[in-house]
Amino acid sequence: MVIPAFLLCCCPNADQGFEDKTFFRKAGRKNEYKKETGRQELAETGGRISLQGYSRTESRQPVLEELYHDPDSKLHAQGQKGGVTMPDTNVERHNPQVLVDTENLTREEWLDWRRRGIGGSDVSAIIGISPFRTARDIYYDKLGIAAVEEDEGNWVAMEMGHLLEDLVAKIFERKTGLKIYQIKKMFRHPLYPFMLADVDYFITMPDGTKAILEIKTTNYNAKDHWWKDGRETVPAYYEPQGRHCMAVMDIDRVFFCCLYGNTEDETIIREIHRDMAYEEEMIFLEQEFWNSHVQKQVPPPYLEDGDVILASARQYCGRADKDADAIVLNGSMPSTLMRYMQLQEQKKQSDKYSKKLEADIQRLKAILAAEMGTSCKAVCDMGGSRYTLTYNPVRKMIVDKDNLMRLKLQYPEIYEQFVTVSEFRTFHVKVSSVDAA
Repeated sequence: MVIPAFLLCCCPNADQGFEDKTFFRKAGRKNEYKKETGRQELAETGGRISLQGYSRTESRQPVLEELYHDPDSKLHAQGQKGGVTMPDTNVERHNPQVLVDTENLTREEWLDWRRRGIGGSDVSAIIGISPFRTARDIYYDKLGIAAVEEDEGNWVAMEMGHLLEDLVAKIFERKTGLKIYQIKKMFRHPLYPFMLADVDYFITMPDGTKAILEIKTTNYNAKDHWWKDGRETVPAYYEPQGRHCMAVMDIDRVFFCCLYGNTEDETIIREIHRDMAYEEEMIFLEQEFWNSHVQKQVPPPYLEDGDVILASARQYCGRADKDADAIVLNGSMPSTLMRYMQLQEQKKQSDKYSKKLEADIQRLKAILAAEMGTSCKAVCDMGGSRYTLTYNPVRKMIVDKDNLMRLKLQYPEIYEQFVTVSEFRTFHVKVSSVDAA
């Protein structure tokens, strides 16, 4: 299992085994505990957070790394568990509240309303499984520092998704024969008002019940994410969105319709049912994020993969400042640095390449780099030694393809004067029959 660096702050030598007990209580039961071996849970502590008779004494527990990879957890990848869980018919039903009518809102107005809570598309980042965003990105979005969607690098794919939404919905309707409709309102959960839902479409099922339809688009190469080990599934980073919407709307089924090509047949349709155990854990993590981070304006720690962390840090920290003072690493950073040094030494002594080891090293490096911000230097005193970290920029002047095209179209004389053409030759040997020659 990948161990996030900030989980190591109480145990620099994390290779040694130890036990950590997470105590929790459910209404009507005696206190119980779950034993963990060989890993460290989050060191920081926090107050109790009520969750419909369910409370935990720790802060941001259990972390996603445990929930998502533990086969006994309901947040474990659906494709690995083999199927979905039907809703608990004994759960108390509720009516979602209407927060605002969205039909005539401008984009800025819509973004402002969305910042008042957690939407379905935020959840995968909050619980740490988004390949595109970090929980800190969502945190900055909720504080109005930067809108997440506006900072996405692949803006073309996002725009295509918006433009094709109605088309994909029409394809779903034609292929399934189900009646779909829209309600252009933003809803919120009556018990957890920080939980918001802006649903793409609703479905009227043949038995009169309602379901949710989420529209997705992707490219041909990414369509394989909708299968796992040869079985149909919903990508892990989309599943929490559907489950969040089911929780807010108190609806027991959600369909996903994803278009990956330019024909009706190049469409993927998946269905998942409500899982109350998964939902309980998900709501806990959302509530912890909202109360302990957004409301208190405390940035959440980085839990994600190294490349996602670095992308987030570059986005919000800005360009490197060589004149900035050195950062003094404190808090959990010294143990993060120590673990980084340990893994680097382990890598040197290993004869085989380990993908997991490399991922751990990159994650720790990214956390340290993010802590440095715009500074190019950091220092850390441990055990009588001073560790000096440098994170210097390597800059070179280039003209990318887009700007080169602009230069050619707008200033052709300058383009011809300064652009030089380089030449290289390729060498191939082709074999064919004498007759064909």
